[in-house]
Amino acid sequence: MSTHYVRFRSESLMRNGEFYIHLAEKEVPFFMQGNPYYNRKAKTLILLHGYSGDCTDWLYNAPSLDFSLKYNLNVVMPTGGLGFYLDKEATGYRYCSFIGKDLIKYLRDTFEIALTPEDTIIGGLSMGGFGALHTGFAFPETFGGVLALSSALITYTIHTFKPETDPVMANYEYYVDTFGPLDKVRGSAADPEFLFKKNADTGVKNPAIYMACGTEDFLIEPNRLMRDFLSTQNADFKYEEGPGVHDWNFWTPHAYTGIEYLLNKLS
Repeated sequence: MSTHYVRFRSESLMRNGEFYIHLAEKEVPFFMQGNPYYNRKAKTLILLHGYSGDCTDWLYNAPSLDFSLKYNLNVVMPTGGLGFYLDKEATGYRYCSFIGKDLIKYLRDTFEIALTPEDTIIGGLSMGGFGALHTGFAFPETFGGVLALSSALITYTIHTFKPETDPVMANYEYYVDTFGPLDKVRGSAADPEFLFKKNADTGVKNPAIYMACGTEDFLIEPNRLMRDFLSTQNADFKYEEGPGVHDWNFWTPHAYTGIEYLLNKLS
């Protein structure tokens, strides 16, 4: 097991991107023998942070190293900015392409990992949960599974945001700068529903999905709306909710559950 901090040139950001990575063991130590996840080659899990976070969030707040050891995973934790992992028109702000193209290319070229959808899961929490769903649907040829925890699916309500009453977390100007005209977000390329349905309508296979949200979380209603949408689409997904708020006490155990669910799907 080894952990590395990496900076690399990203064409989408026009600057260096960064990530931490736990590289899975090549040779299985005695205490891993008998673990069925080591009967196959290592898979890759990319974990996206939430609003105001960076590449250290999953490293320090969650047992990311245990994810790697227990499930034979390369765990990749990039810094993804504050832009909901969307591609903006302005130069240097293409965060969806940074994750879905540049990061993947670097992982493949440098470590020879994340080579197929069956080997690659994208996950995240809050803004990163939105980013995992959006990026997974934007690059279905790359990601075989999506792990989405307490996803900030504000695309359902963003049209109601007003300048005089700043929404939660950021001001009105931030959301306009990130998403463009707020009354046009639904049904656009920034809308995970739009991307999922576009794939389904054109015969492109969407990733398997695991979603979870706490019943006391302020994001529970938009998560239920996404659950209902996925149900109407006969999506390959599992949705869970239970007692909990918007914190690591909820996210950590559901990350374990979601990882196991998706690995079983991709085995």
